[in-house]
Amino acid sequence: MTLKKRSFTGQVSNIDLRMLRIFKTVVDCGGFSAAEVELNISRPAISIAISDLEKRFNLKLCQRGRTGFSLTEEGAEVYQSVIELLSALESFRTQVNGINEQLKGELNIGITDNLVTIKHMKLTNALMELKDLGPEIQINLRMMPPDKIEIDVLDGRLHVGVVPELRPLSGLNYHQLYQEESFLYCSKDHPYFPLEDKQLTNTIISKSDAVVLSYQQTPEIRHLLQKLNSTASATDREGLLFLILTGRYIGYLPEHFARQWVADGKLRAIKPDKFRIESYYSVVTRKSARSNIILDSFMELLLKKTKK
Repeated sequence: MTLKKRSFTGQVSNIDLRMLRIFKTVVDCGGFSAAEVELNISRPAISIAISDLEKRFNLKLCQRGRTGFSLTEEGAEVYQSVIELLSALESFRTQVNGINEQLKGELNIGITDNLVTIKHMKLTNALMELKDLGPEIQINLRMMPPDKIEIDVLDGRLHVGVVPELRPLSGLNYHQLYQEESFLYCSKDHPYFPLEDKQLTNTIISKSDAVVLSYQQTPEIRHLLQKLNSTASATDREGLLFLILTGRYIGYLPEHFARQWVADGKLRAIKPDKFRIESYYSVVTRKSARSNIILDSFMELLLKKTKK
């Protein structure tokens, strides 16, 4: 006699939620190894949880082995559903806490790298005050590329993000937070370092190997970067600095980020009156997001700081 496969009944237990969170973390981390650190549990325990989840759903969720980790089509669909489910649960929790005026729950933030050296510290101060208001709040901060932050805020994976102003998306609210100046730098090991600016013509500079950011830029910034001989790229500003410090590349860095290396004599700006970029950073939230007392409190604190 052939036994009929038992289908998922739709009842979700606490054990199911735990396995779903493990599954989501594995996908977000790109595999079991990276998820070990994030989850603080062993790889065999993760493997067991994923296998139990597959049995629970009667679905093959992912491929894992020597070829690496990848989602099946069914796994990709389940992953999207998990995001919606966990977002809905968190929304429910914050709504109920809001009724009781309690600041309990999570705040998920995505931030573009290396904003911590901006002297105003608006983000840091707002997070400090938020934690004082709600000691039980769990703050989850992710350093991410700007385009990924915007997508994750739209999808509900993040409550709020801080990104450079590039091309505003219609589904997001933007509130300007920071103005940033960037200059073209070389390191003490670069041939340009001992030279005076008047010795460095635009033609000479345009032929030097340069490193640029790999993510999207405004048309104005892209126009300036196209004048450089871009032979290397980096996904973030720390990556730019790593390559500039080799003495083999020039590249644009935010003045606030480069300041400590300039003070140490390891970097210098090249013709700062000529090679200068001005950019703006905004805090973004989803337009259609339901009221969330934690997010609302954070935004109130942050924007209050911005007006000063």
